[in-house]
Amino acid sequence: MVKHRPPAGQAVPGNVFAPPFGAPAGLEVISLAALRARPRVRGTGLGAPQRPAVHQVLTLTSGTLRQTVDFTPHDIAPDGWLWTRPGQVVQWGDLARAEGTLIMFDRDFPGPATVRAARLDDPHAHVLRTPDGEALTSLRVAGAHLAHEFRARGPLPRDAHGVVLRHLLDVLILRLTHLEGAGSPAGGASETFLRFRASVERDFARTRRVDDYALALGYSARTLSRAALESAGVGAKEFIDRRVVLEAKRLLAHTDLAAARIADRLGFSSATNFAKYFHQRAGQAPIAFRTTVRDRAG
Repeated sequence: MVKHRPPAGQAVPGNVFAPPFGAPAGLEVISLAALRARPRVRGTGLGAPQRPAVHQVLTLTSGTLRQTVDFTPHDIAPDGWLWTRPGQVVQWGDLARAEGTLIMFDRDFPGPATVRAARLDDPHAHVLRTPDGEALTSLRVAGAHLAHEFRARGPLPRDAHGVVLRHLLDVLILRLTHLEGAGSPAGGASETFLRFRASVERDFARTRRVDDYALALGYSARTLSRAALESAGVGAKEFIDRRVVLEAKRLLAHTDLAAARIADRLGFSSATNFAKYFHQRAGQAPIAFRTTVRDRAG
């Protein structure tokens, strides 16, 4: 087993979630025009790496936008929907070239049944969705209705307004979740792999050894490797390593933690071992990666 330490460190500012006064706690619906106009402190521009603690659902009505999520770029066109989850690192592209709506909500804002049915806590869900036909029409209506209700509650009391918004958001996220092909990338995966994947998500900072996961889950290491290869296209060890590297990248991009602190947080015995591990898998030294990501933000 490798070491594990509790989280520590200062996050780089830049979260755009700021519900206006009088709005229900836990939800904000804002146009990209209003987002562009929102005042920001120097150094907290949208291009900087952000790691929001809320869900962000973005859709465009015109133009195009390249949004980077966990260091992978996604090109959004009109009627595309990009859904990023808490904990993912987001970097915005050039907002001057796009118009649309951003919906941000806390995990606890939707109804409990929706949280379960929409698999709201699934860290492996697809980021970009491109509906068409009847699904596209339904999403347009659901998004427009939510945005309208958020802006003008009419004669409704505040409590009733919040209930209406919750129901409207439930409709939208359930429709997004259940678009054809919009579920988890491992939707057809074996039960063995799903158990392994969940265990890695929980324990990647505690151990990187396949044998430890095999022992905890009651499988052989060979069984886990075969299940990972069939469902994810990589062996079990590579799957674990990719999750560790992703978290390292998130911490390097979004915090000012020294590499030694990140090494400790991810369970490495020394900063040297972490640096060697990261360089072998990411092709850069940890601090060089941080510099590269932040330089791209301009």
